[in-house]
Amino acid sequence: MGHRLSKIATRTGDDGTTGLGDGSRVPKDDARIAAIGDVDELNSCIGVLLCEPMPSDVRDALTRIQNDLFDLGGELSIPGHSMIQESHLARLDTWLAEYNATLPPLKEFILPGGSRAAALAHVARTVCRRAERVIVALGRVEAAGVNEAPRRYVNRLSDLLFVFARVLNRADGGKDVQWKTRQGTDA
Repeated sequence: MGHRLSKIATRTGDDGTTGLGDGSRVPKDDARIAAIGDVDELNSCIGVLLCEPMPSDVRDALTRIQNDLFDLGGELSIPGHSMIQESHLARLDTWLAEYNATLPPLKEFILPGGSRAAALAHVARTVCRRAERVIVALGRVEAAGVNEAPRRYVNRLSDLLFVFARVLNRADGGKDVQWKTRQGTDA
């Protein structure tokens, strides 16, 4: 790969534009840059989550997901390019089935929380949902659009992050935090 990032401060963005992977330049508030930024933020949230104690299999899955998200950002940075494949989606589906099978069925909504790791997984889930919304919006406003796989990937990933939050609560010796409606009370 060589030295791809030998110079970090290029000053080329001082004019309010940024470069895409195909060499073109767009405004920093372009819909494509917003999508790339939300995927980057999601990856950073998962990085913070990985600082917490967790089962090694969950850690391995999250590390793999971080690499996938880097690929997804790369795909978004080159209009018309494809990096996320059906195999990426199949891996998420496998993890969803595997981890969800270990959890008791939900009878109520749950609140984000429990252990610190579970709460951070919920934060990552909400950032993932935002990234999904921005990717969908990008697909509607740009002629080059967005391939279907990135949108499907972040949709599945948000579900998996929800499941991982539940798994992480159990790994910490806790359980889900149940939502309790307070209708008709002042408390």
